Amino acid sequence: MTTLVVGASGATGKQLVQQLLAMGHKVRIIVRSPEKLPKEWNKNDNVSIIKAEVLNISLDEMAGHLKGCDAIASCLGHNLTWKGIYGQPRKLVKDATRLLCEAHKINMLQKSIKFVLMNTTGNQNRDLNEHISFGERLVINILRLLLPPHADNEKAADYLRLNIGQMDSSIEWVVVRPDTLINQDKVSKYEIFPSPIRSAIFNPGKTSRINVSHFMASLITDKALWNEWKGQMPVIYNIES
Repeated sequence: MTTLVVGASGATGKQLVQQLLAMGHKVRIIVRSPEKLPKEWNKNDNVSIIKAEVLNISLDEMAGHLKGCDAIASCLGHNLTWKGIYGQPRKLVKDATRLLCEAHKINMLQKSIKFVLMNTTGNQNRDLNEHISFGERLVINILRLLLPPHADNEKAADYLRLNIGQMDSSIEWVVVRPDTLINQDKVSKYEIFPSPIRSAIFNPGKTSRINVSHFMASLITDKALWNEWKGQMPVIYNIES
């Protein structure tokens, strides 16, 4: 299998590439700064590195990068700096999601492609009418107004939910929602739920980046797991010992 990964230079994106390689995948990576990647990837025949800013790639060029790919995985996010949060591009994740989907459709392939998008538990799955408290709803409304990255995550997931939907013949998708991200060295036990089981604002759980990457890679690799979660927005938590 070949997976195109965007956001591979980030903390979770690097872990995802490692997991995919460990599962026997070939990986194509689009990154603005290849020097941030592990040096051993340059010598790995299963890794192809494309130096570019995702949103500067034309539709036809992206279609070319997607030829031969079985899956797309996005770990894109905004840098936690003033420029990263409030500068351009404010709709990085959503616009990249749209670009990748439209580029795949240009190829007019017979088989569908899998799209796995990393998101956040702070974003509700409105297909399920997930209940949150008044206080949490108030905080999320404020975040939506004051923090462009939160609104970007919502719009990216909504693009898959509403524009691609459940019946598209060429794209199947899963939106993975981790809670508070932490660093761990090894994959540990984790749980997957259709919706949050705790408040993302007032009682957040923890999810290690390596567990997120393991779940995303497993979705792409494991047909039964994919069929269980496709078209959904599963939430992932570490199992607390």
